[in-house]
This record gives sequence, structure tokens and C-alpha cells, in this order.
Amino acid sequence: MRKVDADLVMKGLDAMVKNPRCELEHNSPFELLVAVILSAQCTDKRVNQVTRELFKTHNKPSDFAAMSQGELEEKIHSCGFYHNKAKAIISASRDIIERFGGVVPNKFEDLLTLAGVGRKTANVVMAVAFGGDNFAVDTHVLRVSNRLGIVKTKDPNKCEEKLCAFFPKKKWSRLHYQMVLFGRYTCKAIRPECERCLFNRECPQSRV
Repeated sequence: MRKVDADLVMKGLDAMVKNPRCELEHNSPFELLVAVILSAQCTDKRVNQVTRELFKTHNKPSDFAAMSQGELEEKIHSCGFYHNKAKAIISASRDIIERFGGVVPNKFEDLLTLAGVGRKTANVVMAVAFGGDNFAVDTHVLRVSNRLGIVKTKDPNKCEEKLCAFFPKKKWSRLHYQMVLFGRYTCKAIRPECERCLFNRECPQSRV
């Protein structure tokens, strides 16, 4: 967009993504935490396929803390990067037990101290599990933000900072998932569907 207007962006996203929600299936803050860790460089669809079986037997920190890394790697293998993810999940589970009484912490700074938890993961858990005002930046949000001209950066942290300054705080969590779903299903990395995008006349990346 030549001159990016926050109200115009919010209006467009409200029209195109009416019911934004987290597509990772979970029944507790801990299950969400595990699912978000698994989702790194993996589709939500694949993560859900894995966790539907995994969470039948392992859905509490104590379940994962007692597992061997090899056992967990076998269960999450298809999510990719299974070695690092298994190590992080087991370590985070033990930390949650030892430092937080077995309960996923509901403070952003505490979440960041857990293995495998960066700003994106912490923001998702805060927004979805605890109803916080947070703006998580994943690959979809980063791509959409750049294409719409809101930011000009490949750095997720700088993008998060700009988005938080650009949009009203009370809208952050909703906008995060609107941008995720908009990027996943319309403003795709390859072959974006510009013909059905309400931003197609103003967007500098539009192919219409």
C-alpha cells in the first residue's frame, strides 16, 4: 500500500478473516505449548496429526519429563527437527515441574526461560491460553506485513515491534491470527490469490 493505514488493514482483515482462531488442536496451556514448539517449520495440519495420538497418552509435563528423548523423537519424527524439538519439550516439561509447580507460567518473561520457547511461542501461549494482548510473528505474519508495506524487515522481532506500535493493543491477538490465516490461505508465499484479496488495488505486491 502506498500509504499504509491501520484502520484500512483492520477493516480488510475483518472482512476476509471473520473468525480468526488458533488451528493447533489443544485442550490445555501445556498441550498448546507443546504444539507450538512442534509447529516450528512444520504445518499445523501435520502437528495436529501427530498430537492427536501423542496427547492420548502424554498430555502433562510429568508425562514428558519421564520420557527418554529417543522415545519422544520417534513419536514426533514427522514434524521435522525432531531431535531439537524432543530435547526442548522434555527440558521445558522438567522446568515447568521444578520451577513452576507443574503449571505453565502465565507471564511472558517466565515463558521465555523455558527451553524451545522464543518470542513467537511465548506470544502465542499468552494470547491463546491466557487471553493476553500479544502479537506473535511467524512466517505468515512476517510475509503479510512486508507485502502490505507495514514493515520492511526480515527480522521477526523488529516486525513485532512495528506491528505493536502500528495497531491498537486490544487488537493484537485477533490481528495476529487474522494475518496468519490470511497469509496461509490467501496471501500465500507461492501463488498468492490476489484476485480475491481486498487489498489488491493498494498492495504493491498485487498481481491483479
